[in-house]
Amino acid sequence: QVQLVESGGGLVQAGDSLRLSCAASGRTFSNYKMGWFRQAPGKERDFVAGISRSGGATYYADAVKGRFTISRDNAKNMVYLQMNSLNPEDTAVYYCAANSALGYADVGRYEYWGQGTQVTVSS
Repeated sequence: QVQLVESGGGLVQAGDSLRLSCAASGRTFSNYKMGWFRQAPGKERDFVAGISRSGGATYYADAVKGRFTISRDNAKNMVYLQMNSLNPEDTAVYYCAANSALGYADVGRYEYWGQGTQVTVSS
């Protein structure tokens, strides 16, 4: 089992920045690829960013490429999502997830999920 707890969400204005954190506990954190997803009301849960076990490779959805940065600290069992130039379309509940399978963008490949943190961007 891997337990994941997100934090750092909140209400910000368009153009602002926010950093989400995800604390992991349980099984060896560095054994898992990590991802961030988001879900807006009435919409499906979408891939935002993924990072390899070592942190050496990162992947982003087109909608956030160039604005968001995913990183991890295996010594601290933490994964982060730095979000810059936020806009109202980024409003959603953001989830971190752990994956020991192939791929990054497929929701179904992730075995463990946090409870989510709300990000609201006002215009």
